[in-house]
Amino acid sequence: MVNQNIVRGAFLAGIVLFFAGNALRYPIGDLAHAGPGLFPLLICVPLLIIACAIIMKARFAEPVPLQFNPKNIGLIMASLIGFVVASEYVNVIAGIVLLVFVAGFASASYSWVRNAKIAIGLIAVAFVFQHFLGLNLRLL
Repeated sequence: MVNQNIVRGAFLAGIVLFFAGNALRYPIGDLAHAGPGLFPLLICVPLLIIACAIIMKARFAEPVPLQFNPKNIGLIMASLIGFVVASEYVNVIAGIVLLVFVAGFASASYSWVRNAKIAIGLIAVAFVFQHFLGLNLRLL
């Protein structure tokens, strides 16, 4: 039986190592004069630690059989595609709302209140990114 938790940790570790390897192709610089490879590399370090922790925890916990749910995978993919299309043709707020509410159908229990709270939180983060970091987001 393939343990789902070990596969999760290994998948995350694989993604992290892929991005860390690509980040090393760019100049890293130092903290005073950061290069384009420094930020992705700094993000990869804690993610790799989390991936290792997931794998280690899975070794001591009860194994969970690996299951694929094509419906949930399709819902998540549809929500991501809907986010991109809505953000391009309407605005990012509409994309965030569409993303959260469509992806919410992949949950075991659908709650529009929970989805509304998540969407409001993500919209607040988008406003912070736009106003404090100067990102060019079409929010309104």
